[in-house]
Amino acid sequence: MGRTGSFHRPGDRRPVRPGTCRSQGRRDRRREVLVRTGLPFDDVLAAAQAGAAWAFEVLYRDLSPAVTGYLRLHGAAEPDDLASETFIGVLTGLAGFRGDEDALRAWVFTIAHRRLVDDWRRRGRRPQVSDDDALLEERRGGDVEDDVLVRLGAGDVHRLCGSLPVDQRAVLLLRILADLTVEQVAQVLGRSAGSVKALQRRGLRTLRVALDETSPGRVGVGAHPSAALRR
Repeated sequence: MGRTGSFHRPGDRRPVRPGTCRSQGRRDRRREVLVRTGLPFDDVLAAAQAGAAWAFEVLYRDLSPAVTGYLRLHGAAEPDDLASETFIGVLTGLAGFRGDEDALRAWVFTIAHRRLVDDWRRRGRRPQVSDDDALLEERRGGDVEDDVLVRLGAGDVHRLCGSLPVDQRAVLLLRILADLTVEQVAQVLGRSAGSVKALQRRGLRTLRVALDETSPGRVGVGAHPSAALRR
């Protein structure tokens, strides 16, 4: 939303850079906000909550590319319109929001996912779900897939995620495009952290196989991650 109160269409800004780890991505976003406004992120958030249109526009431009990408890759009929609906929800609820930058991202994507589910229901679409929560088993060893997530580019996700079941796709998009933690993804999707880890593992395994088939000589997603995924 600009100073005049009108929404920019999602995607005006360049796409989120793929393949960055969470800590680097967070530093990049904070630095970009600081360069653009001269203010730290927390001050921009406080200004947006107080009703400053310029501050909301900064948040919008920071988040809208990933939100729109998430909706588009999930097959939303009108992803740009659905993203606008998402940010209308953000605007109306922002004054009551409590939390830091990471919590804000999780909250925004929770709203986006709800709008997506509403879109599915309106169109009578029943998303394919690969497994029931009760059947998903959390394995020991922590997030060994994080190394794969760092190497897997957003372009690969755009190209390959259509072959994944909806729940696996949602987990990977929220982890890679939205840059959320496992716990935040669980919050957005209403699942357990163990369920999210299992879905992430299965989705990454499928993508790794697809990448090996399409780019057999590729380094970084073929050899090293495959060893981690077998653990």
